[in-house]
Amino acid sequence: MPEQLTFDLPREPALGRGDFFVSPANAAAVEAIQSWHDWPQGKLVLVGPTGSGKTHLAHVWAAMTGARIVAAAGLAAEDVPALAEGPVVAEDADRIAGDTAAEKALFHLHNLMREREAALMLTASLPPGRWGLGLPDLQSRVQGTAMVTLAAPDDVLISAVLVKLFADRQLDVAPDVLGYLAKNVERSFEAAGRLVAALDQAALTERRAVTRPFAARVLDKLRDDGP
Repeated sequence: MPEQLTFDLPREPALGRGDFFVSPANAAAVEAIQSWHDWPQGKLVLVGPTGSGKTHLAHVWAAMTGARIVAAAGLAAEDVPALAEGPVVAEDADRIAGDTAAEKALFHLHNLMREREAALMLTASLPPGRWGLGLPDLQSRVQGTAMVTLAAPDDVLISAVLVKLFADRQLDVAPDVLGYLAKNVERSFEAAGRLVAALDQAALTERRAVTRPFAARVLDKLRDDGP
């Protein structure tokens, strides 16, 4: 049978509060988001590995507060005074180290929001002490910000993440297949994302349902290919 042509169409993930599964690995972060009125000085750093749910929680918080979500790396191109008129999420703030314009813009945003008593959330993959920012004043301010961490996924959470990833791609997967994948996939959100993407691509290409043998074959190939 000839292979089916496939197209890498964009997929819109579900980012509502009801789509975020709470487990011991992320309960503290969820509680911090829900208690945002109590953030010291009105700011929080949300830390977690890629794919851990930082963006999802940022969207949950933005829906609660009306916050704008911006990439920290793009702050130099933003109208910072206008941005600081309400709550803000600056994503991937740890990635701006060495970008003088972005660091200055984040410093300006931080100070304006503190003056105006507006809430600020920063997301990052690393704790602030490891960002290595070039502006000492900005580094001291982020290190003095309350921080909450999304931990590595436990068994319950990795299963829920797989369910959500399959649902985002409108893939129907039987419970026994989900159970097999949850037990055998690497314990990281990145790995779960790569696995579901590979299964989706292979299922489209081969016009096959995602059965347990099919899933095992795709998982083995991912392991052989490496990261």
